[in-house]
Amino acid sequence: MSIADDVGEADKTVPTEAEAVETTAETTVYEERVELERTIGLTGALAIGIGTMIGAGIFVFPGLAAGRAGPAAAASFAIGAVVALAVALPTAELATAMPRSGGGYFFISRGLGSGFGTVVGTSLWLGLVFASAFYLVGFGSYAAAVLAEAGISLGGGLVTPLSLLFGVVLTGLSVTGTENAAKLQNAVVGLLLTILVTFLGYGSLSALGLIGSRAVPETFAPFGTAPILTTTALVFTSYLGFAQVATVAGEIKEPGRNLPLAMVGSVLVVGLLYVTTIFVSTSAFGSERLAGFGQTAVVEVARSFFGVAGAVAILFAGLLATFSSANASILSSSRAVYALSRDRLVPRWFGRLNLRYGTPHVALVAAGGPVLVLVAVGQVEVLAEVASFLHLVMYSLMCVALLVLRRSPPKWYDPSFRTPGYPVTPAVGALASFGLIFFMRPLSQIVGVLVMVASGGWYLYYARDVRLKGVF
Repeated sequence: MSIADDVGEADKTVPTEAEAVETTAETTVYEERVELERTIGLTGALAIGIGTMIGAGIFVFPGLAAGRAGPAAAASFAIGAVVALAVALPTAELATAMPRSGGGYFFISRGLGSGFGTVVGTSLWLGLVFASAFYLVGFGSYAAAVLAEAGISLGGGLVTPLSLLFGVVLTGLSVTGTENAAKLQNAVVGLLLTILVTFLGYGSLSALGLIGSRAVPETFAPFGTAPILTTTALVFTSYLGFAQVATVAGEIKEPGRNLPLAMVGSVLVVGLLYVTTIFVSTSAFGSERLAGFGQTAVVEVARSFFGVAGAVAILFAGLLATFSSANASILSSSRAVYALSRDRLVPRWFGRLNLRYGTPHVALVAAGGPVLVLVAVGQVEVLAEVASFLHLVMYSLMCVALLVLRRSPPKWYDPSFRTPGYPVTPAVGALASFGLIFFMRPLSQIVGVLVMVASGGWYLYYARDVRLKGVF
């Protein structure tokens, strides 16, 4: 079966710029249909980026990362931030030239062709599915811990049911409107940052010996330098948020201004918070003891500073963080499916819009459904690394796409933001992203490769006759 069996020959190309009737800061109107409305401002775009990234790095990874690299886990997060920034800058340029839903898929398909685009698009969809499942498992762990603090303890039996319940809730919320999901994201991230700045401010003063008890003395890299890079590969999931901003670029107001500010700003803010969190946490307990606390290690750090009130505040913040990460990831995953459908690389019915809410409800189900399956499976670290694997491949290819487009720019390529340090910046971003893959565990590499092979098989089976033209 080829795509010709599903649509006529005339439908095998996407609309060109000439077919677009009107493109404004609010929406793009085609002769056939209306594109998703632009309802997300700069605050909302930053909230998507920060809200997605801020979850795992602070509320799930400190114990796991400290167990692998000791206090040098702070260096792992710093390296991850540098790699993310080297990719965020080229991505911002691509996004201002092509402010459409689909993010990395859209950029790569226009820069490198439909074959690469299909593999990356389906991998992005599934990568965000793995990431969403990872965040929801973290949410379930924090929700169970909150109930335990309230005296309701059912052991680990609550984690999966709570994760599944809120996966359904978030998918339903996104169906009722992007603006609703964005408003919730803004409120959640604002409250979350208030709690974290208070906690980390006090913790930093304590770690420096200015107040409270003295820091626990420890060698910076007790396990050597190699674990720093393997830990970077693990925690890089924490930096997926800036790419989520690009995935919903078709719904962001004033994309030429807001996209670069949101992508770069979210990486800088979150990178600083991550490094500070590891510094504060390992100073409070030492890496070995911190690792023993598992996924809720930062709760015990807060308890040591502020008692039960501190533990409850951080548990609440952890709920907010993992909730916002899962919310943004499910939303972004659905937009990847929507973009693939619009380009006829998956069946057209994936791109159907809900007439009442103006959201791609079928794509949202295609994103939320597999998330629930993976949540039931568990395996937190594998979920995180597979998500990182698939995103790192996409990041590398986005940087390559920028190099290709800059070398022979089509006439529609007119970005309002230009990558500083070109061509070094995208070259570093491509090499660093691809290089981190080799520091992952073999199981994660195997699953990631299988996903990409399956995506390539889908392209050969269904979508190889598609011809992509232009941006609009």
